[in-house]
Amino acid sequence: MSEFMEAGANMPDIAMETPDGGSVKPSDFAGQKLVIFFYPKDNTPGCTTEAKDFSALKSEFDAAGVAVLGVSKDSPKKHQNFIAKHDLTVPLATDPESDGLADALGIWTEKKMYGKTYLGMVRSTYLVGADGVIAQAWNKVRVKGHAQDVLDAAKAL
Repeated sequence: MSEFMEAGANMPDIAMETPDGGSVKPSDFAGQKLVIFFYPKDNTPGCTTEAKDFSALKSEFDAAGVAVLGVSKDSPKKHQNFIAKHDLTVPLATDPESDGLADALGIWTEKKMYGKTYLGMVRSTYLVGADGVIAQAWNKVRVKGHAQDVLDAAKAL
């Protein structure tokens, strides 16, 4: 099990697939601040709340010059449905099944539930400076109030 990547490290530059079949990677946002929030699964209660909270604050992130990107291992098709069902305004991306950005950050890891061990996403958010360096990392995120906390940190950066 790897350690979580922390503030001060360079954000790994690994491509992910967008719901429209394109691709996106952290370096696409070079020269501007970027928030990347990782969540376990589309259309689950906590993940839906988190995506809706970031969407609700998108105009404030935009006004502060901060790009926002949500990431899970769900397929681009599932992301399309998730966006449509909940009127999400933040863009989403699909992290590759293996050797993806979540793997590089140490947040795709072994988890246990009901006595079973499986690989899963640790709900995490990264605030990346315009220089591509992680300015702040939140791991094992609690959803309530999180998007606002990230916005406040991004404005302060």
